Amino acid sequence: MRKNLLLLLVSVFFIGAPMLRAQDDEVKKAAQAAIDTKVKSNEIKDSIKFWKFSGMVGLNASQTQFWNWAAGGNNNVTGVLYANLTLSYKKDKLAWDSNLDTEIGELYSADLNPRWRKSNDKLNIYSKLGYELAKSWYLSVLGSFRTQYAPGFEYMNNDAGDKVLISKWASPSYTDLSIGIDWRPNDIFNIYVSPVAGRLTFCRDSTLRDRYGIPEKTREDGSLYRPAAHAALGLVIKGGINYDKIKNLKIITGVTLFTPYTSKVQKFGNFDIDWDFAISYTFFKVLSVSLMTSLKYYDQVMIAKPDWDGVYGSEGHPCPRVQFKEMLGLGIGYSF
Repeated sequence: MRKNLLLLLVSVFFIGAPMLRAQDDEVKKAAQAAIDTKVKSNEIKDSIKFWKFSGMVGLNASQTQFWNWAAGGNNNVTGVLYANLTLSYKKDKLAWDSNLDTEIGELYSADLNPRWRKSNDKLNIYSKLGYELAKSWYLSVLGSFRTQYAPGFEYMNNDAGDKVLISKWASPSYTDLSIGIDWRPNDIFNIYVSPVAGRLTFCRDSTLRDRYGIPEKTREDGSLYRPAAHAALGLVIKGGINYDKIKNLKIITGVTLFTPYTSKVQKFGNFDIDWDFAISYTFFKVLSVSLMTSLKYYDQVMIAKPDWDGVYGSEGHPCPRVQFKEMLGLGIGYSF
């Protein structure tokens, strides 16, 4: 009996020991896998914390109807889709910001001819990469592109439906590339100055090049023509604010000033101005009220001002003018 018991214990030892060792190895592998997963998760969290994605998106709509209205007016329905998005990265001495500011809108009115008209159209993109030289001071490279999506028209006579093409995709477009100093005292405000800034004004449609300041050149045979693009070297100053410290409130604004050093058509000190402003307040999580404005002044963009009766006559000679657009809307929106 003792021999049989001893034999059984010896058998269990030789059979069970390898199984226990194998099970222990599996436990160790599982523990190591859990540690590796946690490490990777922490690495992902560490990398995400250097990024910040913010902005506002929304759809505004309005409808206006008149019945026997003595002051007059056009019945219309308007819809505008907009987005202003910023992606930022900051780690050690490296900082990178990119922004998309865009909107497109349509207006419909049975009282107008044509009935469908573009109400809003904008595409602005910029990206800036900087390296910190001293606290809050960065050596930065900035690139930007501005244009519109769809053809735009100037409407002359509503009854006849007369219209004149004044813009379209890449007619015009403005591409800037510069290197300069960027001051970023906090996450809200920054200002950038570049004494070495290049601007390429491009106009794909040859019939619009005179309107947007593309200077004439002379061919070998002596005839004049306007090329598709005009390059200029100058000074650029750019400032921006991105404020979101109050819950549900978002304020984004940016202004760009550019003046060329040597230009036959524009004197140094005559600044081209682009200033965009947007404020949005979200309530009930999905509804928002927003105010967006755009102010532009281009020294070589010629705009005719109509006479008092709406006719483009002698008093409406083309010249540089301040351009301003404002949109106040209520609709579906989200800020983050």
